[in-house]
Amino acid sequence: MSLPFSSAPANICLLRLSAVGDVCHALPLVRTIQAAWPETKITWIIGRLEASLIGDIPDIEFIIFDKSRGAAAYRAFRAAMKGRHFDLLLHLQMSLRASLISLLVPTPIRLGFDRKRAKDLQWLFTNYKIAHQPRQHVVDSFFCFAEAMGINERLLAWDIPVPPEARQFCEQHLTNDGRKLLVISPCSSMSYRNWNVAGYAAVADYAAEKHHMQVAISGGPTPIEQQYGEEISQRCQHRPLNLVGKTDLKQLLALLDRAAVVVAPDSGPAHMATAVNTPVIGLYAATNPDRARPYLSAEFVASRYPDAIEKKYHKQLDELPWGRRVRDEGTMDLITSDEVCALLDKVVTQ
Repeated sequence: MSLPFSSAPANICLLRLSAVGDVCHALPLVRTIQAAWPETKITWIIGRLEASLIGDIPDIEFIIFDKSRGAAAYRAFRAAMKGRHFDLLLHLQMSLRASLISLLVPTPIRLGFDRKRAKDLQWLFTNYKIAHQPRQHVVDSFFCFAEAMGINERLLAWDIPVPPEARQFCEQHLTNDGRKLLVISPCSSMSYRNWNVAGYAAVADYAAEKHHMQVAISGGPTPIEQQYGEEISQRCQHRPLNLVGKTDLKQLLALLDRAAVVVAPDSGPAHMATAVNTPVIGLYAATNPDRARPYLSAEFVASRYPDAIEKKYHKQLDELPWGRRVRDEGTMDLITSDEVCALLDKVVTQ
């Protein structure tokens, strides 16, 4: 058996452990495979946190690799693979940990990224490569895996289940008075991507005053997220609902689904919102929006990435490697609250 397939394979293994945003990016690929080959069994090797978001999707077998267990996680995974066989492995993650895991998957075909894009030596762990495509969004790069298998019709769908108890959580915390909801998710897992407290507070007050919106702040339990939630709330004239540290991923998904619009930097929640078809005002200066913006919200991106690149490297975008980041302190401050508020006007009035 070789690529592209002349007929549907019996089973496929997909390897994408993390992070939440990238798992969301990978879902349209999975939905595309399911639509083209409905009888093909799909097994997804995934991280523990990410499984809490999508692990209840029907008709996909999820095998959790819990990296916090160290060597025991590899032993458990080896045991889970005993006696298994897959027609194909889709190696979607460029990390040494993921590549070591891939060696334990029994399959004759290991499809990975082309050598120009295969970071962390991923190309050494695969025997088939997707076609090289320069300057792609992550979602589009994942669709290249479908094309390599012989599937050319894309299905842009996510369909992550939202349990009733998660929706009930939202009903218990939100005011049901007919106002539209703005969710501000201020933090990324990488602090250099975070915008400033003053900017978020200004947008929150603008939403409340100009558009009479209900505003909620979301985030995880980390100290920096807690600090952002508290400082934004204290700075606002119209105090928002602070839900930082109070939601699991399913509750957060329900909250994002309920929202009319989300404001967020390059982060998991931005891509979760995309998965439930909620418009996202993406804040991009440290990372390239053309590579990692909320996929359905190109017209709502507040981007100062070209300015950040010029300031840092004194070069144009096409002179640098695709996806180059700017980690300097203050980079995200290039984005102004006025431009974000203008984008909010655009979203709300559409």
